[in-house]
Amino acid sequence: MTPTKSLTERVFQALGFEGLALLICTPLLVWVTGRPALEMGAVTLGISLLALSWNVVFNSLFDRLKARLQLANGGWTRVLHALLFEGGLILLAVPLIAALMKISLLEAFILDIGVLLFFLPYTYVYHWGYDVIREKISEKNATHCRSELAREDR
Repeated sequence: MTPTKSLTERVFQALGFEGLALLICTPLLVWVTGRPALEMGAVTLGISLLALSWNVVFNSLFDRLKARLQLANGGWTRVLHALLFEGGLILLAVPLIAALMKISLLEAFILDIGVLLFFLPYTYVYHWGYDVIREKISEKNATHCRSELAREDR
């Protein structure tokens, strides 16, 4: 398996991450804030677009760092990934949330911390699951290629 992913694969991974998050978060935020669904949908979409961009950039940088430091895809690496990703996203998202919802930076920060409590485990589980599925597909493709080569050699 290659340690880095193509830009196309990164976009696919990020779209899956954000799409599933949108399906979970929009109704949850409507329930928590008591705000209209359309407003929270717009806020969630804005944050999602920001997070989607951040996801592609961050994962590219993180994979390079992981390769340079020779970090395994173990549990602690995934914890580090989740913490750094979400920490960077907080710095980017709080001003956006405050502007879109017309609330203070402190209120936006508190709301974002609440969302973070969901996203820390979600980020860990999503990327772990993605890597497990990616590995299985890579192994299946490698096995298929080997059997095709063996058949051609006959």
